[in-house]
Amino acid sequence: MSRTAAKRGLPVRVKMRHDQHFVEELTVRSREESIGQMLSLAQIEPDPNQPRSSMGDLEELMSSIRNKGVLEPILVRLNDPESGRPARKRYRIISGERRFQASKALDRENIPAIIMDVEEDEALEIGLIENLQRKDLTPFEEAEGYRALGEIHGYTQEQIAAAVSQARSSVTESLQLLKMSQRVRGAADALGVDSKSLLLGVQKAAESDTEQISLLERISASEITRDDLRLKARARRSGRAKQRIKRGDRPVFTFKDPDKRFSLSLRFRQTEVDKQDLISALETILEELKSG
Repeated sequence: MSRTAAKRGLPVRVKMRHDQHFVEELTVRSREESIGQMLSLAQIEPDPNQPRSSMGDLEELMSSIRNKGVLEPILVRLNDPESGRPARKRYRIISGERRFQASKALDRENIPAIIMDVEEDEALEIGLIENLQRKDLTPFEEAEGYRALGEIHGYTQEQIAAAVSQARSSVTESLQLLKMSQRVRGAADALGVDSKSLLLGVQKAAESDTEQISLLERISASEITRDDLRLKARARRSGRAKQRIKRGDRPVFTFKDPDKRFSLSLRFRQTEVDKQDLISALETILEELKSG
């Protein structure tokens, strides 16, 4: 698997200038070997494997293109290297489908594009990274993109974080959202709950689909806040801890870090243990560690 896409996004030799002068310069250039040029929209097709499940509302983008044109070239690759004359060549989008679709809706004939000489697997890798670096993906689209980088292209969470300029913890949190069922995800989309922190709060505060959807409905109706979700999550954790403490003659308390960095297990000698016993034991351990 290629790692060049993770390191560069765009080729390092390309100096991007997202302004009108750069696009006008592409219009003048006609040589096939130039780093960028104006391509006919009729020669371009979307990538069926791109990470977006929806293009969203294009009105704002269309207004910008109508007034200023497409200021940032899309990325494409030659889809059929054996095609004949340049006018018949077909290109597939690597990144920039919203700009492409908005331009089509405005009946524009051409669009500025940078043609990249990459194989299909590397094109998918670059397209994922380019899309994930943007801010208009839903939390679930972002999470699916991270999963694809990991499962298809072999990225670790650290490599994903570096590629999209995010903290590793942010990537880990996004991947946690994939544990939500499709039913819950659909409800979140329908209710307009698109905050990653709120979705994570719902996930921590409730376990069943019914409970999670109920919380999403209350969030949508402004009946519950992020702090309320934290309190519910805390109460849920406390209840689970009590259940663990009551198991067996020799109670055992276990804790697993959500990021899977560590796990903790405490076994007690007494047969009955309450929450305060657990807190006291943990405080004793902390004091011992602090004192060396």
